[in-house]
Amino acid sequence: MARRVLLGVDAGGTSTRCAAVSTGGEVLGYGRAAGAGLLTGDDPAAAFQQALREALAGLGAVRVEQAVFGIAGAATAGRERAAETVGRAWHALGLPGFPRITDDIAVAFAAGSSADAGAVLIAGTGAVAARVRDGAVVARCGGHGWLLSDEGSAVWLGLSGLRAALAAIDGRGRPTSLCERLAARLEVPAHDPGALVRAAHARAPAQLGELGPTVTAAAAEDDPVAVGIVAEAAEHLLGALTAVAAEPGRGEPVVLAGAVLSVGPVAEAVRSALCDRAGAETSRAVDGALGAAGLALRDAGAPKQAHAALLRRAAGDAADPTAER
Repeated sequence: MARRVLLGVDAGGTSTRCAAVSTGGEVLGYGRAAGAGLLTGDDPAAAFQQALREALAGLGAVRVEQAVFGIAGAATAGRERAAETVGRAWHALGLPGFPRITDDIAVAFAAGSSADAGAVLIAGTGAVAARVRDGAVVARCGGHGWLLSDEGSAVWLGLSGLRAALAAIDGRGRPTSLCERLAARLEVPAHDPGALVRAAHARAPAQLGELGPTVTAAAAEDDPVAVGIVAEAAEHLLGALTAVAAEPGRGEPVVLAGAVLSVGPVAEAVRSALCDRAGAETSRAVDGALGAAGLALRDAGAPKQAHAALLRRAAGDAADPTAER
């Protein structure tokens, strides 16, 4: 007898993850692949196929009841392109029906809350704030890429740190340990502006996000310039959230997602401000693939409690270093 499963897929520019869960919300299988963002992935259909195949491997005969794909760039690239790309992977594996396709932003909210509506603030490589209802984004602010937007993201932090370091070296900015810290991270001589510039331009924009932790580490050790950058990042993120939810946390949950808002001084500043200004309680998103699986459970008619239980188990596993998926 075929086992009934539901699938949740979270596809970003860096990686694609797929969770296969039971109708009771137990994780049965998990798959990973390269990034499948529609605007950034090299071969999104191949990444989808690999992640799906890995998640279903070893499960024997299955019957896929429902599936939800949260894909970076789905709204920008267009629903037709998203459906065509997903369809190639879906049908190549002979799976029945067709999954629901939504934005990875909606999946991030579902990875932190089982509520029908609320707000999500994401700061990882990029940054975006959104209001979500019934598994779809109804309002958003930011998330337009490093060149034009994404203030408060890891890339923004890295770029702000580099600008501050160059200003200090040029004598037009305050002294800062970022000169030495970023030079060491980029493996170039300290106080050599040309070396810093060459190293920065040699990296893809997304790779500059790897400098973000260097800036936040300096802030954690009370470097005044880095402290100022962190404070500005938090204000940018809070402003984006207020743009989509005038009173965030009033009656609806606020989910924080992405590495910048997971731990560290930016996360602490944002959580503290939301609590102090609005009395808002925040929750941290777990793996986005599980958020998508939670939406699939809801689409299949499972009670909200099944989605909530899935998130609780995932949060417990994340807190337990001995837990394995």
